[in-house]
Amino acid sequence: MSFGYQVLGFGSGASGPAELYNIEYLVVAGGGSGARANHGGGGGAGGLRNSYASENTGGGCSGESELMLMSGVTTITVGAGGSATNGVNSSITLSTAEDLVSVGGGRGGRDSQDGSDGGSGGGASISKSGGIGTACQGYNGGAPYYGSYWGMGGGGGASAVGGTGASNTGGAGAAGLSSSITGSSVARAGGGGGSVYQSGSGGSGGSGGGGAGSIGQGAAGTANTGGGGGASERQGGSHAGGLGGSGVVILRMLDANYSGTTTGSPTVATGVDGTDTVLTFTGDGTYTG
Repeated sequence: MSFGYQVLGFGSGASGPAELYNIEYLVVAGGGSGARANHGGGGGAGGLRNSYASENTGGGCSGESELMLMSGVTTITVGAGGSATNGVNSSITLSTAEDLVSVGGGRGGRDSQDGSDGGSGGGASISKSGGIGTACQGYNGGAPYYGSYWGMGGGGGASAVGGTGASNTGGAGAAGLSSSITGSSVARAGGGGGSVYQSGSGGSGGSGGGGAGSIGQGAAGTANTGGGGGASERQGGSHAGGLGGSGVVILRMLDANYSGTTTGSPTVATGVDGTDTVLTFTGDGTYTG
């Protein structure tokens, strides 16, 4: 998984060697909110980027290359879930000023609007299109059903396009992706379910933290999964759309390479699978290599 070697001219030393080693990562942005509308689409999941083992990254792409980490401060930004908005980006910024960014999920469409583009796209409102997902991060939002008791589109997820609405049923939020970067398999970046107009049931939330849609109050995406929020139906009520779930950033490296210097209080697990240290950031922070 990881290796270390010496290079010259980098790091804090004026002339001595600096340690260079690689880290694996999972970066999930905040999910988009579900829409509050007579015709509300589900929120899209936050973009998911993954370099761990042979796992895929979002949007159907193969896993990314590991990051090469030099001495210096690596800055972690964890995106918030959307509140009547797209989700917020999550990122890793290396000491070399190189950025690795996952894009916040798209908000669901409302009142005959397209779903918003994002890491995964938001589901569409009546007679419109789902939002566009970001390449190699997530999929598009789902389409609505046009007819009696319209069901709106579900939000896109890391592994699939959002579900299409049906009569009396909102489109299901798309499934996220599972990763074992922490040592056990956890699903993240599922889309939010779409609402339904006047009668029926909202779409289910996608596996990986997506909130269910509703004819009443849509459910929020699960915190630190990047799940999209479920859409709400406001007919006869004043329900807000479900909030998007916040994102997460996870780093994994050899125990021997872990410096022990962090800010932001990440969860630190050592000896994972016998050899590795895993840092899980659920809020902003830093790691100093």
